[in-house]
Amino acid sequence: MRQVEVFRIKSPYRDDMVVHGYTFGKGQEAACIIGSMRGTEIQQTYICSQLVKRLVELEHNGNISANKKILVIPTLNPYALNTSRKFWGVEDEDINRAFPGREMGKTNERIAKRLMDYVKDYTFGIQFASFYVDGEFMPHVRMMDTGYQNTSLANLFGLPFVVVRKPQPIDTTTLNYNWQNDMTAAFSVYSGYNETINEERAGQSVSAVLRFMTRMGILRYDCLSGYISHVINEESLTNVYAGKGGILRRLKDIGKEVKYGEPIAEVIDPFVGEVKETVIAPTDGIIFFQQREPLVNESDVIYRIVRRIHE
Repeated sequence: MRQVEVFRIKSPYRDDMVVHGYTFGKGQEAACIIGSMRGTEIQQTYICSQLVKRLVELEHNGNISANKKILVIPTLNPYALNTSRKFWGVEDEDINRAFPGREMGKTNERIAKRLMDYVKDYTFGIQFASFYVDGEFMPHVRMMDTGYQNTSLANLFGLPFVVVRKPQPIDTTTLNYNWQNDMTAAFSVYSGYNETINEERAGQSVSAVLRFMTRMGILRYDCLSGYISHVINEESLTNVYAGKGGILRRLKDIGKEVKYGEPIAEVIDPFVGEVKETVIAPTDGIIFFQQREPLVNESDVIYRIVRRIHE
């Protein structure tokens, strides 16, 4: 393992912000793995730390293929992690809404630009990402429908689902979208947690990345096969909304099958304990996402269900 300086951002008020990466092997720039961009992505940083730990062992045992180089960048935003803020610094800007970046732009745009310049030659790009809605997902790989995506490659991670998202205007400033436009095979891996560390999901994510790199010939590693991934478009997910506000009592968890008309949650009056609403499944399917917050407001998304298509 070798520690490298990916880039440095000068600051007039405090120490420079230095983003470090860790490289394994040498030769062709094969795979770049990136962790957190936001200060709330603790799970994503932790997953990268565990991946670095495993790659140190694999490199020591000679399991990295000849002429293959791997780069792991645990975080692009150490300032936010250190100060427990979600976004970048006093500007409160989201780095993952600043790509491809500008050298003479705002700080988050300069961070994005310097990252893209540093990693542009890697064949595969993997990001441990978080979603804008707080909650728990089924582990999955997400790709943008840019015309360059390859779901067959995404299947090689061996996670339960591969989700293809038709990009909206806001998505055009994300790392995944711009990586794909630069002809890097880009994948966003979702472990289902952000501010909370979940050891089981972290281990599953590390195994998925090692499995992918083994199947692409970057590692020589005896990995388990994982899941046969189910490829879905994001449009096939049905949102389930709370009709009233109160305390959420979930009756079903992610990964569980539900049937149309089945009670899947209750909204409880927080003062008298009565059931204000029984939430009913609007379709047959599998729960893909669930709200984790104990309090919900009217019209909050509490579940997302993968619709089952009847023959």
